[in-house]
Amino acid sequence: MARRPLPRILSKDSAQIARMQIARSRELARTAADSATDVLHPLITVSRGLRRLASAGRRRWAETPKDKRGPLLFLAASTVLVVALMPYGPLLAVVTVMAAAAWQGRDRTPPAPEGPDESQAERLQALYEALVPYFSGAEDPAPLYAHGGEWQKAFAEHEFEDGGRVGHLVLRYPAYFPDGEPEARARIEQLLAAKAGRGREYHFAWDEEGNQLTLTVLAPLPTDIAPQHFVTAPGETVLGFTDPSEVQRTLPLSYEAEQIDVPPVVWRTGVRSTEPHLLAMGPPGSGTSTLLRSIALQALRYGDVLIVDGGGTGEYACLAGRDGVLAVECALTGALASLEWAAQETERRLIAVNLARQGGDPPPEDTRRPLWIVLDRPGVFAHLAAADGRKDPQALLQVPLRHGRAANVTVVVAEQFDSAEVLSDAVRQHTRARVVLGTAAPRQVEAALGVPPHTTPPAHVPPGRGYAVLGSGPVHRLQVPRTPDPYDDATSDADRQAVLALLPPRSTPADAAPPRPADNPAPADLTKPALGVAPAIPEAIAAES
Repeated sequence: MARRPLPRILSKDSAQIARMQIARSRELARTAADSATDVLHPLITVSRGLRRLASAGRRRWAETPKDKRGPLLFLAASTVLVVALMPYGPLLAVVTVMAAAAWQGRDRTPPAPEGPDESQAERLQALYEALVPYFSGAEDPAPLYAHGGEWQKAFAEHEFEDGGRVGHLVLRYPAYFPDGEPEARARIEQLLAAKAGRGREYHFAWDEEGNQLTLTVLAPLPTDIAPQHFVTAPGETVLGFTDPSEVQRTLPLSYEAEQIDVPPVVWRTGVRSTEPHLLAMGPPGSGTSTLLRSIALQALRYGDVLIVDGGGTGEYACLAGRDGVLAVECALTGALASLEWAAQETERRLIAVNLARQGGDPPPEDTRRPLWIVLDRPGVFAHLAAADGRKDPQALLQVPLRHGRAANVTVVVAEQFDSAEVLSDAVRQHTRARVVLGTAAPRQVEAALGVPPHTTPPAHVPPGRGYAVLGSGPVHRLQVPRTPDPYDDATSDADRQAVLALLPPRSTPADAAPPRPADNPAPADLTKPALGVAPAIPEAIAAES
């Protein structure tokens, strides 16, 4: 059946035009409302004053004792009579009432202070004095920073939070400051983070042309977003969520019985990906296993997953026996066998795709379904293999890492910082997508990502919090979706049900089929390989490749 085209109103261009028209209509309505408010401001003020005068009159009448209300009425009537008999009396009375109403209806909101208060000024002065040794020169005839100087000349903009701490700051620095040296920048950023208030994350934007530095306090990322079916295309994986200013895309999510839009960090894999493989690093308890579990749940929607768990703690036991999960290996022997099969499967896919392209045919169906190899803590297997005199399992990853993109094979590796030196050169060279989670020093983050972080990491971070970089792109703050082990006793019921809802159904084991009579055995199907065994590669095809 031919695919019916979408209505024009649902196309991308039409939706964008509709959003622009809605935004323009809202802007026009807002402008019209502001103009009407400016024109009708005197009438609004007088009406507010008359309402306040009427309220004051009612309160005065209610407070007056009943025995004195008669004389009060007589006095009010006498005043009205005298005003009516006076020349221009009614006109003067109306003018007097309007003037009193305008006075009573004025805006009594106290104006916001134009400058900082005394405590804020002291904090800015202390921050200025701390920067003097770094931004001052002995040969500068008119130094911008000097002991006892004025901070107003150096700080162009400043904002404070409710707690009295600096929330935004734009400062100027002299042109001779070496802002192109990472060491000089790091010293200034460390000083500002300490003086502006510890325990927060700061973003620093250096403007080398204008000699300005902008400090911004970043809001904490949400840590309680449950795993769910993200609105993504095949080949897109949501690593986590970041700041709205970092990406131009949002995802609709279900969050505490409401729908919100959250900016994601999307990792694109497949044949045309420039970052086909990923490496996650972090200390123990940082959430790397949570990240791998989240990636595996998303990968099972469109592909097959092979999991090799070096930790041996049963973090992936919930995936065992599920549709699309080829194996969950926790022992060295099983890991070697599974990775060897993955290497042979990658070679088989390469040969099949190559032959199809040589013949002008599309790739075979069995090479289009993505294959994911998830390897958690390969350093444990490396030590066990060295002690047993066997091959390092990472050596079997060379073929999937080097040729996985063409064969639609993706490798995801997670390791801890204390075992980073055990990672093979192939893993380091071919994993262009990097993630660092947990508490780490800036040098550790830079060594793992290849580039320094653009924010100051806080001293204490929640699990699943860190940084991500995709190839040569920018560094993003990252918060992994909360995807705990559903079989863990410490997991709450809500999180357990959220993870279990994403798991595919369990596969029917081969031995569950009804037995056949002994005199009528089933014919052997020689066209299909046995389950869990890699198909043999023909020698002629292998020699030709």
